[in-house]
Amino acid sequence: MPNETMNGAESLVRTLVGSGVEVCFSNPGTSEMHFVAALDRVDGMRAILGLFEGAVTGMADGYGRIREKPAATLLHLGPGLANGLANLHNARRAATPIVNIVGDHATYHAQYDAPLTSDIMGFARPVSAWIHSSPSALTVATDGARAVAAALEPPGQIATLILPADTAWNPAEHPAAPLPIPRPATVTSNVIDGVAAALKSGKRSALLIRGHGLKERGLVAAGRIAAKTGTRLFCDTFAPRQQRGAGRVLVERIPYFAEQIVEFLSKIEQFVIVGSKPPVSFFAYPGKPSWCLPEGAQIHYLAHAHEDGTQALEALAEALGAPKEPANVALSRKPDAPKGQFNQYTIGDVIARHMPEGAIYSDEAATSGLGTAIATATAAPHDWLSLTGGSIGQGVPLATGAAIAAPDRKVICGQGDGGAMYTLQALWTQAREKLDVTTVIFANRSYAILNIELARVGAGNPGPKATSMLDLHNPELDWVKLASGMGVEATRATTIEDFDAQFENAMRGRGPRVIEVVL
Repeated sequence: MPNETMNGAESLVRTLVGSGVEVCFSNPGTSEMHFVAALDRVDGMRAILGLFEGAVTGMADGYGRIREKPAATLLHLGPGLANGLANLHNARRAATPIVNIVGDHATYHAQYDAPLTSDIMGFARPVSAWIHSSPSALTVATDGARAVAAALEPPGQIATLILPADTAWNPAEHPAAPLPIPRPATVTSNVIDGVAAALKSGKRSALLIRGHGLKERGLVAAGRIAAKTGTRLFCDTFAPRQQRGAGRVLVERIPYFAEQIVEFLSKIEQFVIVGSKPPVSFFAYPGKPSWCLPEGAQIHYLAHAHEDGTQALEALAEALGAPKEPANVALSRKPDAPKGQFNQYTIGDVIARHMPEGAIYSDEAATSGLGTAIATATAAPHDWLSLTGGSIGQGVPLATGAAIAAPDRKVICGQGDGGAMYTLQALWTQAREKLDVTTVIFANRSYAILNIELARVGAGNPGPKATSMLDLHNPELDWVKLASGMGVEATRATTIEDFDAQFENAMRGRGPRVIEVVL
């Protein structure tokens, strides 16, 4: 029998909380008002408002990468979901668990083709591994439990639950019990033994690692394998999350451009893949390869993405008789206070110099990011989050979600000015929630990566119209005013000495902060 005091929306919220979902990042509309009202009647769900759905979905991605459990998003019908698709694309590439709750018109209202009617499933399908529209308030709770379980399916995926308005407001019975948490598959001993034999062959080898293998346990096991066999350790150009810094095993990051990848991998005769895929060029270029492995190179899969890569690495280390102490451990090196030059490399030295232990770094600095990546390899231990799907506008909301997930850790975002304009609304959420995030805006007044790509694709000599499409002058963005207008303290650095003082001050304090570095 329906419970006259509980509607479908409340049964869903209670089910989500019971299934371990503690945060809802939202930008709701009329169709989601019963879900919004239910948030006040249910303890255990933190509601966080984002002013644009692309910021909402990026926050859910950052939260999921750090907490390794899903947040919910609350999105308004098809257009709201569509606004969030770019960062859901990034989250899908990162294998981040997310549960999208997308409102829809009441089931009986769909026949009238009202202005906001759309193909929500069509919008959701490219970024969702699981999609369902609840047909009744009596099934909403069970559908919610199924959505959480689907999001947690290894290695993590996006589940989208469509909630017609009448299924939210009609009476429901009760919340649903949580479903068992799916676990990654165990790699069999036959696979372990086969890879061990391959690494004993004497061929020049590399381990390409992604997922949990880039956390502490997996890195130690990989370092032990390297100590025994001389195998090089690689990670993808844009790994979702990597634990790095002093005391951790160093992993070489595959370069970005196709010809660089080819050269980087040219001497490798066999690749052992852990949770990743063979590297390919980010784009196609005239006269340049898309497949970047050397001709004749062998590929061995130690663990696929849905399998337990950490367990596989540890078992492989034991099968090889590897020493207990790993190779390639990063030594601690704190750069001296830089002077004179003001560029991405000296900026990176400042960040590495002052970044505290346990920090989380969200990287979307694009052409300005290499200096920080190099300098922080030997900085205090930290987590590094990358732009996994290539859709810019991820860095600031990703950092925002990470700060919600880990409120006691300092979060730093290195962000290009062009990408920052896509989702700058996340700064407002940082101010509203008093999050401890320091955002460094690399202000080169340009889509600098596209200036490089314009030449690489062979498009000819650009004229004034072409170059104007990649230029952010006229007028120049003022990040001090933009951030201040959203309640975030902001300063501008035009010398390395300025930046050193401002960044040190930000690391000593708490709360949201923006530092614009003018390059």
